[in-house]
Formats: sequence, structure tokens, C-alpha cells
Amino acid sequence: MSKPLILVTNDDGILSTGLDPLIRAAEAHGEVWVVAPDSEKSGVSHAITLTEPLRYTQVGQRRFALNGTPVDCVFIGLNHILPRRPDFVFSGVNRGPNLGFDVLYSGTVGAAMEGTIQKVPSAAFSMVSRGSFDFNEIGAAVDSMVARIVLNGVPDGVTLNVNIPDRTIGEFKGFKVTRLGNRQYSNEVLTREDPRGGKYLWVGGTRVTNELSPDSDTGAVAEGWGSISPVSPDLMAHHAVKHLAWANVPDDQE
Repeated sequence: MSKPLILVTNDDGILSTGLDPLIRAAEAHGEVWVVAPDSEKSGVSHAITLTEPLRYTQVGQRRFALNGTPVDCVFIGLNHILPRRPDFVFSGVNRGPNLGFDVLYSGTVGAAMEGTIQKVPSAAFSMVSRGSFDFNEIGAAVDSMVARIVLNGVPDGVTLNVNIPDRTIGEFKGFKVTRLGNRQYSNEVLTREDPRGGKYLWVGGTRVTNELSPDSDTGAVAEGWGSISPVSPDLMAHHAVKHLAWANVPDDQE
């Protein structure tokens, strides 16, 4: 029986040291291929490139840099670069949290979601820190979670969003399954001036308000837990269908 084939990607770019603990953890369970953006692509969500050419460069053994988004990396990796369909897609480890509404903006989560859409068990990993992001500090936690995912699998149609705090947040207590918390950024828009006197804007959002309920990912991480939130690319608001019965009116009855 062949070893599992595992695709690793991220949104911080091929040079990010956050790839290292995830690659090491995955290598304990299978053959790892890396396809990551050639530069940082944070905050691009589930963007896919349709109007520009994509190019990739091999930068190491089974390691490739692509001039596209994290979703491009997964799509091109699965359908062009890898020798066969992977058994898992792992994205990260992201430099910073992907909690609550972050999942709507995150390229890290977007890449893992693309794996889910392509029917490959997938997970996104992020590190939460108030320090200098020593990714080696969370290596054991990444190893543990990757091992559990490889052993137990991922439910169909679901992406696992994993956030791991370091000791600057609190003593690591282990992992718990959580829901997405309410995480709100402030709405600053900063005005700056370039060297030629032109104005440009910079999105602020430096102040963050987090829900602290212990069953939420935001609250669990604040208490030192690693959060595992099952999320889905299915954006359908099923609970709202019955409230839209007023819209089910044939044209001839208008």
C-alpha cells in the first residue's frame, strides 16, 4: 500500500517559516508535496486567477512556488503538479489567527476550502501569538493534530480550521472542538502620502473585539486551548428558506 500523498500550502508564501512545522508533521505520515504562493497572499480569501497567466517554479524536491493565490496553488497542485490526487490538503501554519469572521478573508482557510471542494480531506492551521511567532514552539501541537486527522479523517464537505496559541497567550491546554466566535475589527481607514505627494489609503483594523464564550474559537484560544472549528464551503443559509416563502410567487400572480 502506497504512503498517503499530502499537499501542503499556505498564504504567507513559499519562504514562510510557518510551512516548516506543517511539512515535518505531514512527513511523518506520507509523501509531502508543497505548492505555495511565490509571495505573501494574506487576506485573498477564495480568490482564483482567471484573467492572468500562472507560472510555477520548482524550488526544491517536491516543492514549488506559484505566482497565484493559495486557491490557485491547491487547484494547480491537484490538477497539474502532483503525480496523483492527494489524500490530504494541509494549509498553514499561518502567521496569526484565523478566528471567527477571519475565515471569510483568510487565504489560509480559502486554500483548505478548495481542497474540500475538490473532495480532498483538508485542514487549515494558524498560530496565535503576541510574540515573535516561533513556529517551533507549536510543533508538538501541530504534530498531534496532523496525526489525529490522518488517523480519523475529516467529515465530507467539511474543512477543519485549527488555531493554536503559544505561551504568550497562555499555557497550552490541548485541543477542543469549537464554533466560530464573534470577532470584530475596528474600521479605521488611514490616509497616507507617498513620496510624490499622492494620497493613498491603508485599511486599519488594529483594534479587535473577541467573543470570550468558552465554546467559541475566540474564547477557547484566549484560555489556552487549541480550537478546531468545522467549517464548510456551503454558504447556504438554510434556516432562512422558510422565512422567504413570500418570494415563491409565480409571475402570473404578481
